[in-house]
Amino acid sequence: MTGDQPARGATMAAEIAEQPLALARLLDQGSGAIADVAAAIREREPRTVLLAARGTSDHAALYFKYLVETRFGLPAGLVSPSTLTVYGTRPEYDGVLWVSVSQSGGSPDLIESTQRAREGGAFTVAVTNAPDSPLAQASDLGIDVLAGRENAVAATKSYTSELLALWLLAEHWGGGDVARAARVPEAAAEVVERADGIRVSPRYRFVERLVTTARGFAYPTAREAALKLMETSYLSAHAFSSADLMHGPLAMVDEDRPVIAVVPYGAGGAAMQPVLDRLMERGADLLVVGDAERAPTAAEQAWLPRDVAEDLAPILQIIPLQQLAYAMAIARGHDPDAPRGLRKVTETL
Repeated sequence: MTGDQPARGATMAAEIAEQPLALARLLDQGSGAIADVAAAIREREPRTVLLAARGTSDHAALYFKYLVETRFGLPAGLVSPSTLTVYGTRPEYDGVLWVSVSQSGGSPDLIESTQRAREGGAFTVAVTNAPDSPLAQASDLGIDVLAGRENAVAATKSYTSELLALWLLAEHWGGGDVARAARVPEAAAEVVERADGIRVSPRYRFVERLVTTARGFAYPTAREAALKLMETSYLSAHAFSSADLMHGPLAMVDEDRPVIAVVPYGAGGAAMQPVLDRLMERGADLLVVGDAERAPTAAEQAWLPRDVAEDLAPILQIIPLQQLAYAMAIARGHDPDAPRGLRKVTETL
C-alpha cells in the first residue's frame, strides 16, 4: 500500500470476508419478506419456472433450477432473453413463474425480457441486491438479497446471498423448514477463516488452463468458479458437469491441466465417483473441494463442513474458490477488484 492507495484486491478480500455477516443478515431480516413472495407464488400454482440471468447470477439461477426440479417436480429452465429482446418474440406465458436474478437489477435485456414475460402472462419475481432497480420495478414482486453495497467487479457476497435467498424462496414455497439454514452463516465463517483457497493458490500461480467439474447442486459452483478464475486471473477455465466430462472432454485432462472438483457430501458426490476414479487413473492434478475421501490421491483439498445439507452446501463451496481466484490474481500481478475491460453492470441488449 502506498499512501492512501489501497492494496490490490483489498475490496474483493473484504467482501469475501463479509459473507457470513451478509448471510446472517438475510436470514434475520429478509426471510419474512421472502415468505410473502413464496405465498404469492403458491397461490398462483405455476406449471413451470423460467429463469433469466447473466454472468454470476446465471449460476445462481441454475442453482434455483435444481431446487425447483428436485423439490416440486416442475420443469424449470434458463431462458434466452435475446429471443424476446433481439428477435422480438412474444410467447404466451400463462401459468409461468418467471424469476429474474441480477445483482444490480440494471441489465437492459433482463429488464426488457421481464417486461415482455409479464405482458405475456407470466408472474414475475426479481431477485436483486438493488430493491429500487429498474428490474425490480419491472417485476410483479421483488426480493432483496441484502448483501450490502458490493464494490469489487468480481461478485462474491452478492452471489452467496442470491443462493441463500433462492433457497429460502424454495423452502418457504414448499412449506419446508427454513431453520435448516441457521447453521450456514457460522459454517461460512469457518470456511472463510480456514482460507484454504489462499493456501493452495501457489500451486496454480502459473497455470494457464484448467477444468472445473461437479454434479447436481454443486454444478453451479463449478461454473461460478471457472468464471471467477477467468475474470480475475485471465486464464482459460472450462466448467463441465462430471457426466459431460466423461463424454469426450476427459481426453484433454492430464497432469499439466489441473482439475478442480467440487465434491459434495451426499448423492451428488456419489454420482461423481466414476469421473473421480478416471481422473485419478489419469494422474490428473486434482483439487477437491469438499469430500476428499472420494479422491484419496488428490493433490490438494479445500475443506468444507459435513453438517450442512447438500442443497445448502453451494453457499459454502464457492468461498474457497473465490479465495483462490483472489489469491491467484494477486500473485500474477493483477487487481481482482477491477479486472481489465470489465464493468460491474453489463449492458447487454
